[in-house]
Amino acid sequence: MSNWCESGSVVFPGLESTVSVVSTETPVRVLWLAPHTPDGISEGRSWIASALSARGLSVTQRVATPDAIGAVFRNRNDYDVIVGTTRAGAGLGLVGSVGFDGAFVVDHVDPIEQFAATSPWWLARTVDVVERLAFSRADHVIYHYDRERTRIDRSDRNVTKSRLAIQFDRFASPEAAVIERARTHLNEFDTPDRRLVYVGGLAPIYRIEPLLRTMKQLTDWTLVVLGAGRLEDDVERAAERRKNIIFPGLVDNELLAGYLHACDVGISLVDDPHTLKVLEYGAAGLPVVQVDGRARTAFEGQVTFCDPTPESVATAVRQATESGPSDELRERAADHDIEAVASIYERVLRNCVRI
Repeated sequence: MSNWCESGSVVFPGLESTVSVVSTETPVRVLWLAPHTPDGISEGRSWIASALSARGLSVTQRVATPDAIGAVFRNRNDYDVIVGTTRAGAGLGLVGSVGFDGAFVVDHVDPIEQFAATSPWWLARTVDVVERLAFSRADHVIYHYDRERTRIDRSDRNVTKSRLAIQFDRFASPEAAVIERARTHLNEFDTPDRRLVYVGGLAPIYRIEPLLRTMKQLTDWTLVVLGAGRLEDDVERAAERRKNIIFPGLVDNELLAGYLHACDVGISLVDDPHTLKVLEYGAAGLPVVQVDGRARTAFEGQVTFCDPTPESVATAVRQATESGPSDELRERAADHDIEAVASIYERVLRNCVRI
């Protein structure tokens, strides 16, 4: 493949335009298979794709569904690399890589234990086997969790450690108009001015139920829930029962930073040191409450830890307010800026094309 000037592009289903930037780098055509997530949640793959586009790669993202299998087989030879993000994307990528002349890369972002905690044992076991097959067949595996390294079981030459990606500047310095829109919306509710914010999925693994019950302890605070998932009805009912719970649901990604800046403390009750929400809170300059567990080794001294009980959470929220935001957490968030992470993916993808 020779060096020549081409416009890199990233294509998103449902959007009418592509992002194009002229580059003198070798064009690499990437088919990125990602799992379905609600709009506004887990958008890191789209952000990375956009950043790669600006670097001269051509990235087409498809949601990994059974309906996409036919399209993958029909069009796969239009690409140099297939990237499959766990869970569904890695499985579909494994199928599409059979007989494929290009490279196959697994983008491994979630540990199997998270899936096993919320799925039937037989399904978790099946997914585990499929992922291990994908790891073994892939030309390269990009992973995030250290404890998943043994499952990947590949030589260091074919494995790269990455990290979560956030749009640091967007959360650190949103436009004043964005903050004002969020603040105006929240002020429409007759609730206490001190605000605790949760951003992300609404599922049992995120301990939404004890978070909601915490608001009986924090009567002088308002909980702002920004997310979507299977527990939406529970959150809606809690918001109807208690005046100090607000549930706007999912908000436009452009406005999310504004909501964070309009709040006082961010919270995460999932036992995981790799969560975008904590980094986004830190970038926005919020003190953070994090459930104690695996995250302690990563965030010791940067967040206020708690047990997953309403009493402990309430105490931690008050302590976090007194402690204030962490400069170290903000610096950590800056290290996860999308451009730094995109550099890791670009290096892997370009090297795979040279295999």
